[in-house]
Amino acid sequence: KFKDWMAPLISKMHDEQDEKWMEQAKQLVNSDGADEKEPIKPFSYTPSEFIARMGKEINNEDSVLYWAYKNDIPVFCPALTDGSVGDMIYFHSYKRPGFTLDISRDIRRINDLSVQSYGTGQIIIGGGLVKHHTCNANLMRNGADYSVYINTGHEFDGSDGGASPDEAISWGKIRITADPVKVCADATIVFPLIVSQTFAKDVEEWKESTKDCICWLPDGEE
Repeated sequence: KFKDWMAPLISKMHDEQDEKWMEQAKQLVNSDGADEKEPIKPFSYTPSEFIARMGKEINNEDSVLYWAYKNDIPVFCPALTDGSVGDMIYFHSYKRPGFTLDISRDIRRINDLSVQSYGTGQIIIGGGLVKHHTCNANLMRNGADYSVYINTGHEFDGSDGGASPDEAISWGKIRITADPVKVCADATIVFPLIVSQTFAKDVEEWKESTKDCICWLPDGEE
């Protein structure tokens, strides 16, 4: 079922990519080189744009990606190809080579969101790539202001998940003025409890307190 839904979507995005490339090629041919301030940048989707498109196309209110798309919340996945989506891209590449995803724009996007934010907080469920990628983005702004780890990793096993908040502070990924917490527990059990006693405890009051809140600086503003 997933294959039947994903394969046509990849083909459709591939068509859009090639159409954009043709437009850019025509612009380049017709350009006299006078407008050097705005060079033509080769078009490719990023993993986060790919995920947003999935949220748009699925059009199902039971989907987390659907609500992320509807609320313009970027979902980053630097390991997008590690799983079924990667399998589908692999199969597509034999049927029709040339579809590309631009990870460099995504790393810039997540790091810029961090750098341009007035303050950052991170709730990291699990370890490995997602934990390191989030912490590393906060490194670009001299550390997160708030941090909560939820995982079952321990320092003795040498895993990224086992690294304590103190390790992140030593790298500048969490600010030394922060008061980070690590919860050593199964996230599927404790995370719903944490949410129920924080964000979801009084949703209307939280919405009112964050009304008109500006979370980050727009591009070009200092």
